[in-house]
Amino acid sequence: MTQTAFASVNDDIAEKVELFMDTFARGDAAGMAALYTKEGQVLPPNGDFVTGHEQVEAFWGAIFDMGIKKAEIEIVEVEAYGDTAVEVSRYTMLGDAGQMLDKGKYIVVWKQEDDQWKLHRDIFNSSMPPPG
Repeated sequence: MTQTAFASVNDDIAEKVELFMDTFARGDAAGMAALYTKEGQVLPPNGDFVTGHEQVEAFWGAIFDMGIKKAEIEIVEVEAYGDTAVEVSRYTMLGDAGQMLDKGKYIVVWKQEDDQWKLHRDIFNSSMPPPG
């Protein structure tokens, strides 16, 4: 992959991450699901696979119902492999008053679907100590 193509993928993924954060801040579960491929999966901690738009929408709806209002994301690296890219990042989840509710790290496998980058596999885990 040329340096120009790699920079383009980095820019494309950075734009999608911004869209993810904006959609999250709106509490738009259907919009969140639309960011994933048709066979997209979320692999949350302490849970099973969440597969397909209907389940992904329900998952993000439940997250919003927990009072998580904002996601801040810092991209650490993106590697591109043709129509697939891998993003490694840090996240911080915030509540209504801007209080930090969780922070951690994640890996997303992005895929090109309908000429757009979409989340295909989304796995994350907290960097905070377990409660109790």
